[in-house]
Amino acid sequence: MTAPKGILLVDKPGGVTSHDIVARARRALNTRKIGHAGTLDPMATGLLILGVGPATRLLTFIVGLDKTYEATIRLGVATDSDDADGTETNRVDAGVLAAVTDDAIRSGIAELTGEISQVPSTVSAIKVDGKRAYDLARAGEQVELKARQVTVSRFEVRAQRRTAEHLDLDVVVDCSSGTYIRALARDLGSALGVGGHLTALRRTRIGPFDVVDAVAELTPEMTLRGDAEVAASILGTFAVSADEARDLRHGKRLAGAAARLDGATPAAIDPDGRLVGIVQRRGADVKSIMNMSEEQA
Repeated sequence: MTAPKGILLVDKPGGVTSHDIVARARRALNTRKIGHAGTLDPMATGLLILGVGPATRLLTFIVGLDKTYEATIRLGVATDSDDADGTETNRVDAGVLAAVTDDAIRSGIAELTGEISQVPSTVSAIKVDGKRAYDLARAGEQVELKARQVTVSRFEVRAQRRTAEHLDLDVVVDCSSGTYIRALARDLGSALGVGGHLTALRRTRIGPFDVVDAVAELTPEMTLRGDAEVAASILGTFAVSADEARDLRHGKRLAGAAARLDGATPAAIDPDGRLVGIVQRRGADVKSIMNMSEEQA
């Protein structure tokens, strides 16, 4: 029986970790070689991309793609994790919350749109001295994370609901990889002087991949996307002959072929439609930076 290989789009439910989904996929497909392209918090739902078999090598090219999230930000209450799974740290009086105007919200969101400097949430997977920030935080240690530049290309309020105790904003966010939506909720609440955290988060898009095309149930009958199709969709195509494919797989450069490149790191595809690898320019030549062996193709 041929070992499974390819890319799988999964619609992760809430209440489970990304690692749980990987474990379920391993059981369903009867293979150990499965990885994912970027975690989702247990409370979050939505698109999780898995690589199966040799296609796990493509995950490094998927992780950095831009993303879309739908979320609910609750203003008026802050938590230590910047989401609903954390412990409440502050709650403002009803009068203070009622004074927050729609114009103030729009202004606060505008300040968090574009290229911004963002301090990630303390409860994050970022490593500090070799340890995950969330492990240090849960152990009671003080965690100080450095600000990083991220891009929020869309931060739009779709709906809002006011009560005496809180103000909920349903938002959609388009952003670069590495953006923390929890941090946007925290920073918006802080700018408005009322605190804020996430009560819901759903990832709906990663690069060209949409959650509407994802599976909700993990079964042995799942159809995996071919590695060549996926690589071409995110990186573009560099068509090669059978001889060139052989040379690339053997680590040779394609002399004078750089003029044919369209994009920085396109996917080399052979005449049979198989993924040879990912290539890039080396002077006037083309060299593979990631190879799929002929047996893996």
